[in-house]
Amino acid sequence: MANLNLFRSRRGPLATPANTRNDAGAPAYKLGDRAALARVAATGCLTPTFYANAGTQLDRVLELATKVDTDFLARTALYSRRRGFMKDMPALLCAVLATRDLDRLAEVFPQVIDNGRMLRTFVQILRSGVTGRKSLGSAPKRLIRQWLENATDRDLVNAAIGNAPSLADIVKMVHPRPQSDAREAFYGWLLGRAYRADLLPEALRDFEAWKLSRQGEIPAVPFQMLTARNLGQREWSEIAENASWQTTRMNLNTFARHGVFRDRAMVDRIAAKLADPARVRRARVFPYQLLAAYLNTGKDVPNKVRDALQDALEAALSAVPKISGKVVVCPDVSGSMQWPVTGWQPGASSAVRCIDVAALVAAAFLRANRQTEVLPFENEVVETRLNPRDSVMTNASRLAAIGGGGTNCSAPLARLNRQRIAPDLVIFVSDNESWIDARAGRRHGTRMLNEWNAIRQRNPNAKLVCLDIVPNTTSQAPDREDILNIGGFSDAVFKVIASFAAGSAGEDRWIREIDNEHLKPRAMSA
Repeated sequence: MANLNLFRSRRGPLATPANTRNDAGAPAYKLGDRAALARVAATGCLTPTFYANAGTQLDRVLELATKVDTDFLARTALYSRRRGFMKDMPALLCAVLATRDLDRLAEVFPQVIDNGRMLRTFVQILRSGVTGRKSLGSAPKRLIRQWLENATDRDLVNAAIGNAPSLADIVKMVHPRPQSDAREAFYGWLLGRAYRADLLPEALRDFEAWKLSRQGEIPAVPFQMLTARNLGQREWSEIAENASWQTTRMNLNTFARHGVFRDRAMVDRIAAKLADPARVRRARVFPYQLLAAYLNTGKDVPNKVRDALQDALEAALSAVPKISGKVVVCPDVSGSMQWPVTGWQPGASSAVRCIDVAALVAAAFLRANRQTEVLPFENEVVETRLNPRDSVMTNASRLAAIGGGGTNCSAPLARLNRQRIAPDLVIFVSDNESWIDARAGRRHGTRMLNEWNAIRQRNPNAKLVCLDIVPNTTSQAPDREDILNIGGFSDAVFKVIASFAAGSAGEDRWIREIDNEHLKPRAMSA
């Protein structure tokens, strides 16, 4: 008789055998090349994460870029910048295009390199040599000159902030030909050469005059050009009045420290600016950045301003879909999720952790879908009680306070199976580095996939979303019709989840979103 331990009949579909190991060393599924590139493009900041250092991430991106066609490479650069609001990664993909397809680079360049910071990052990456060339080359130089020619005065003044390289360094590299006397005056000012002051952009004329007299209104120049100077409460109030939405969000404690909020009218105006839904959308702010601003505000920031940040978060999360049926959200609260969401940088790490993002997504779905069940997990599911009537901020803060333990992505699904619950949609927000449940081994697939297949036995229409917020290239459940793997921490992911929940197939769903980024048809060869 055959050995029943080896040949025992199994109910339900066979689990796909695991075909790789994740960064924690446990069985996992390798993403396809296009899906893997999309994942790292939507989450990678080229800084160390809990499981992978910056060099490993860079090597992965460069390797994956060689395995996809240049059209997909260009579309991924567009998506990660326009939908995912990323910075370093789309600039890196453009630098790769500079070595592979100059036509596609020329097409996407003005859409991806859309401000001075992005321009500096592109030049820095290209000249580093990591993409295969150290000189800019004639085509990239031409694109940079076109960027400078098409930039407004405001664009150029804003771009003058920052180094390594500075805008002045870039101008020296590409030698733009001034198209007007005013632009020639700006380049003279930028490079420290002789220039006609009366032809400078108005903001710079005002700035140069203000530096001499310190009289009149604060000039409308970038915030950083003013903060190094000895300013009083009046000047700081003017800065706060004229600051962009993002600058305001990032400097509330600074404004409080310099007495800006002593003026009740100023409190009202800043609160109204922060809570304005139109400004929130234009700022392309990550929802987690609003959570960070709220949590980091000091005691001298008025409650009205703090409440405005909550209103802004609600506006930023307006894309969270309402889902019919039973929804379960599983935020990962394990120890690795304590790592900064944008990676670790000495002296510059984000105060926002992966667990904060996971908690925020869970709280947002609970707010939009009041019957949502939230199952935070580490080694096992962590018992917690959330009130769907509480604000997103309150519930996110409560979830983010848990933290600790190992990663067991199968734990919430095992709980649902023990309770015989058959949800319609399950959403995981995790770093996907499950290892506690690795006993299942590679031959029979991951424990998470086995548990999910059991749920599908009770509800054949159930769907699983695995939202990864770090630049991994593996998953615990492979893409298929009922399983969607997606990466990112912008509100763009909510649109994809909503479409998937409404009936779209999970397999390649995210890739199709990227493929929808428009590129011009290629000319037919003779």
